[in-house]
Amino acid sequence: MPFEIQSLSVLAYANGFTLWHYRTDNDTRTQTLSAGYFNPAAHLVRRGDMVLSRSSDTFSILHVTAHAGTSVNVAALV
Repeated sequence: MPFEIQSLSVLAYANGFTLWHYRTDNDTRTQTLSAGYFNPAAHLVRRGDMVLSRSSDTFSILHVTAHAGTSVNVAALV
């Protein structure tokens, strides 16, 4: 399944940093970590932001490692 923008919400924001929450019951952790998965949120997220992600198979803490225009890359911290 593709990324669902309505499932992304802000938990906290301070000093240019945003902590996000994302929940999907359809996609696995592997899918949420795939290149381009978060691209539809490129207009919202920034490099250095973190995402608490609840996928269909586990919970992960993601870090936005790169952001270039419409491209977003994330990596799992946990």
